[in-house]
Amino acid sequence: MKRLLLASAILAGTLTACGGAVYGYYSPVAPPPLRREVVIASPGPGFVWTAGYWTYAGRDYVWVPGAWVRPPRARAVWVAPRWERAGGRWGFRSGHWR
Repeated sequence: MKRLLLASAILAGTLTACGGAVYGYYSPVAPPPLRREVVIASPGPGFVWTAGYWTYAGRDYVWVPGAWVRPPRARAVWVAPRWERAGGRWGFRSGHWR
């Protein structure tokens, strides 16, 4: 039993360190191409543009428009959300601050 727990912990740590596939949700069909967006002027200093993306709502994709946002802390970097091929379907990774 201890060996099984140890092996599970090592595997989990390895997947995390290697960027293991953790998706918020899946879609059976590929997302449409990204839309072109007109980026308006920043509302002020310190704002970062987060580009729009496709989300999957039930049976179809829905466009979420880009927006200007304030980072949660100094030197934070926005990692954009993305869709990745995951076997026979598409997995969605949410955007986040790093």
